Amino acid sequence: MDQLYGGIEAGGTKFICMVGSGPASVVAETRFPTTHPDETIHQAIEFFQPYAQREELAAVGIASFGPVDLDPDSPTYGYITTTPKPFWSQVDLRGCVQEGLKVPVIFDTDVNCAVFGEHYWIPENRPLDPFLYMTVGTGIGVGVLANGRPLHGLVHTEAGHMAIPHDRQRDPFPGVCPYHGDCLEGLCTGPAIARRWGQAAETLPDGHPAWELEAEYVALALTNLTYTLSPRRIVLGGGVGQRPNLIDLVRRRVPELLNGYIQSPWLSEKIAEYIVPPALGTRSGVLGAIALAIVLNPQNNK
Repeated sequence: MDQLYGGIEAGGTKFICMVGSGPASVVAETRFPTTHPDETIHQAIEFFQPYAQREELAAVGIASFGPVDLDPDSPTYGYITTTPKPFWSQVDLRGCVQEGLKVPVIFDTDVNCAVFGEHYWIPENRPLDPFLYMTVGTGIGVGVLANGRPLHGLVHTEAGHMAIPHDRQRDPFPGVCPYHGDCLEGLCTGPAIARRWGQAAETLPDGHPAWELEAEYVALALTNLTYTLSPRRIVLGGGVGQRPNLIDLVRRRVPELLNGYIQSPWLSEKIAEYIVPPALGTRSGVLGAIALAIVLNPQNNK
């Protein structure tokens, strides 16, 4: 049997836990609601414990909702920090899992793991660096892979909160972000769509004006990210982001906004290969966590 690794996609709504060695070699998988940290983390540890006790589990990767502390020299490294989710602020997620399983635990954001997974497991993506993953759903996150590793800085990328043009005549909606009002996340997440239009995004038909407006905001964000990071491919994921009609509208609008400033066939006739849905579907995060555990496991780098 291949060496086994664990992956945890720690989401604000649910946890997904997986044991395996890659997309085609998944030994076990489970998912359960994100409730109180004590209960949820205990469930995750219980799931992995048999593999750890038999010494089959080499390492675990965690793809966490945030904000999180990614600085290994920080006393709160591996913590979920200032999240508004009740009870989860200042929770030592990495430390609890490592203490419970006694194996190395690699920790990053959910979108950084998603971008790493899409890059690591999909052969056609491997030569593409920088590489970008943007999720649009309950929130908006952007993961950036640069020089083969997820990008970290002062904290981690928070491009979901970028300021984008807001035409208040076309869209008088004030936004839902508790920090910034009408930042990107405030204007085009699932909750923003539901509050603006009075119904959930998944119930809106393809021809509804919501989608042209949503595509405008997403395209503005991707245009900014193309200018600033020059990614060689953009993966658009999340419950809202993977809506087929939305990605088609975004692909049409991004070249219009760029207006020929960046000359590349990827931004014109090959735009459908530049902005793509996730090849790993809804498993990008948890499979990315496993990939990080494989690559960054300190036992493999001695």
